Amino acid sequence: MPILEIDNIFKQYGDYIAVNNVSFSVEQGNIYGILGPNGAGKTTTIRMIMNIIAPDSGTVSLFGQEMSDQLKSRIGYLPEERGLYKKMKVKEVLLFLGELHGMKRNTAESSTLKWLEKLQLIDNKDSRVDELSKGMQQKLQIIGTIMHDPDLIILDEPFSGLDPVNVNLVKNIMMDLKNDGKAIMLSTHMMDAAEKLCDDILMINKGNKVLDGDLDQILSQHGKNSVQIEFKGDNKIFDEIAILEKVDHFPNYVEVQLKEGHKTSELLKLIIDKIEVTSLQTMKSSLNEIFISLAGGTENE
Repeated sequence: MPILEIDNIFKQYGDYIAVNNVSFSVEQGNIYGILGPNGAGKTTTIRMIMNIIAPDSGTVSLFGQEMSDQLKSRIGYLPEERGLYKKMKVKEVLLFLGELHGMKRNTAESSTLKWLEKLQLIDNKDSRVDELSKGMQQKLQIIGTIMHDPDLIILDEPFSGLDPVNVNLVKNIMMDLKNDGKAIMLSTHMMDAAEKLCDDILMINKGNKVLDGDLDQILSQHGKNSVQIEFKGDNKIFDEIAILEKVDHFPNYVEVQLKEGHKTSELLKLIIDKIEVTSLQTMKSSLNEIFISLAGGTENE
């Protein structure tokens, strides 16, 4: 049974449809990505899951039940908006958040120290929140999201404010949580990060589902049928091959796109006697390229 099931949720504000009959489910031990540009409907979807706002129609179920305050305690939620008590010290904030999560004091304290160590904030445990950089504050909020050992972790733009080193740190933490059997829902406009992390994805734009399913299958099904070829010889031969839709020339290689219905093996037969091929590899479309081709990739107003 999926940990989270969303069935045809719909939300409208006046004439504006924020989320249009979206459905998906999140399994244990999986990272599920909700992807799209700013204003696509990602945060509205999460707020309906968390019962912050009610859908006009459709249902949200957690562990096969309707959402309730008791079930909500099994969720760790990192909202897009940040809300820390800036005059409190780091450790005090986390102990307070642990209390809100229903943790016993000694459990909250040991969890606080463990996660401060993992997120490389242990040396800042006695600092005031307003003395921390934006990236450090973001990591502090992430700790507050996961310190009570939730079964479902919902992260809305978790990489906001992080430098590349800390983005990788948080990615590694997410993979560790996945390997521990946690279900993670990741909302982001960072397609490259989602491509490395997610098992399944939902792409939305202007409140509408663009694409959803297993990430590997999506990347395979929406491949651009392109090949990168490193070779020695005259690169002009590629301009004369009829089965090629497009040819991009580079100093020591070419990138070619095959016309629909043609295969790499056909191309290889046509060139093998004319140049020395030193490397040939199929190029996959990125999630960003797939999104742009299907939805234009534009941000909403």
